[in-house]
Amino acid sequence: MSDNETSRLVKGALLLSIAGLISKVFSAVYRIVLQNLTGDIGFYMYQQLYPLLGIATMLALYGFPSAISSLTATELEKGNILSWKGFYRPVLLILGSFHILLAALIYFSAPLLAQLAGDEDFIEMYQLAAAMFLIVPVLALFRGIQQGRYEMAPTALSQIGEQLIRVCTIIAGAWLVSLGVFQMYTIGTTAVLASLLGGISALAVLLCFYYKNRNNAHPAVQAPSTEEAIPWEKYVKTLLLFGITAAMNHMTLLFMQLADAFTFVPKLMADGVEEIAAKEMKGVFDRGQPLIQVVTIIGSSIALAIIPAISYQKLKEQRRQVMNYIQTAMHVGIFIAIGAVLGLFIIFPEVNQLLYKNLQGTGELRLLILSIAMSTISIISSSILQSLGMIVRTAVFIGISFMVKVCSNLILIPLYGVYGASIATVLSLSVLLLLVVMELYRKLPDMPLYRSISWKSLAIASVSMIIYLLIMQSIFSGFVMHIRWLLLVYVLFISVSGAGLFLFVLLKTGGLTEAQIRILPKSAFLLRIYRGKRL
Repeated sequence: MSDNETSRLVKGALLLSIAGLISKVFSAVYRIVLQNLTGDIGFYMYQQLYPLLGIATMLALYGFPSAISSLTATELEKGNILSWKGFYRPVLLILGSFHILLAALIYFSAPLLAQLAGDEDFIEMYQLAAAMFLIVPVLALFRGIQQGRYEMAPTALSQIGEQLIRVCTIIAGAWLVSLGVFQMYTIGTTAVLASLLGGISALAVLLCFYYKNRNNAHPAVQAPSTEEAIPWEKYVKTLLLFGITAAMNHMTLLFMQLADAFTFVPKLMADGVEEIAAKEMKGVFDRGQPLIQVVTIIGSSIALAIIPAISYQKLKEQRRQVMNYIQTAMHVGIFIAIGAVLGLFIIFPEVNQLLYKNLQGTGELRLLILSIAMSTISIISSSILQSLGMIVRTAVFIGISFMVKVCSNLILIPLYGVYGASIATVLSLSVLLLLVVMELYRKLPDMPLYRSISWKSLAIASVSMIIYLLIMQSIFSGFVMHIRWLLLVYVLFISVSGAGLFLFVLLKTGGLTEAQIRILPKSAFLLRIYRGKRL
């Protein structure tokens, strides 16, 4: 790969990360608005469908495009033309067949899925959701081809456009439900329609870029023979094995929600809880999902900006430099995760009141917030392992954590209700974290990942932030809790100032070395703080 292509690849990875961050923030915001408009019951109904729709989105956005881009890059490096007969048709045939089978499986098992979810009214919605998988092959094809040519803008812009259409459609549907124009169960239909419209809009963006840039693609020096056999085995293995496992590595939190969708309400009802009460409890529990998602993504994205500089080849050639990148990514992720968990744990009553207009579930969700640390650090660790070539293994670890979540839900929800579901999430993500960290140590036995962390600096920064937040809370919380706009100002101010204090103390006490700070975004600003007089 030339230096120019490497530069384009790194910039493209950063562009995709930014697009992913923007989309996740949109996702968190619209779900909060949805709950405000339709209440916890409406939120529960949406969350019952969201994991299925999210899986389709991940397959179309991350999994199969990654596999197709790998095949595309390989063919172009050989100087081959991407022909309809030799490339497009077999790829579409393989992906199309797989997704038709998957859609059929979901469609015909909808009664069973609805029974598992504890609500037969979901049968038609699950059947409708199956249609979302039918547009995945075409979306994945055009994203993958353009990524294989190092053109990341089409994927990034199509992702943002897709999310904007989805957000607007869902909010519009929720608003009509709140006015009484539609019934509550229309939320499910709206969610599927929003996903389909978003997918179609993404396809339109991708097609525009494809036809605009088709003449700027890498020139081929030779065309393959028309009689050359299509490498079906290679295509099937790359598309299905690599594609599915690559997608799974982006589905950690989705799998947690999928387990909750089919175990939470049924286990509560089996324990004697009334159906409406069980659904409301599920809706309250789901309040934590947008917060976990957005904090995890923000926390991990800063560290993940370093990941494009990591690869197995670079590890062999520039081991010391790559080890520094890995240590920095892990240290930053741990600092952000712990700071976010501590801060959010303290101010969660105000956050709950601000976002959801009451304090329901504050205790249970405070426990769930602990999973932010596990999810953030495990996502960073998994991404490092993927960069070192261990994609299948990290997917297996995620599958194990999913099974732990299902089994834990079945045992703990009847015993402890919503607290049980929170414990199950924390436990399953802890298992995932343990597995990926053990694998990271096995892969890099000579790297002191955690011994090199300045725990003293982390402790001082954490205590400083906690004292500050508790003082501010004791002074202002009682005055702002029942005036929403004042509460918004208070939460924003205390969040930003608390995070700023945490970062300031962390840098002043030497939490990161100068070499590590130089790797981070906005390093010049951070270095000015670091080079000041130590505390």
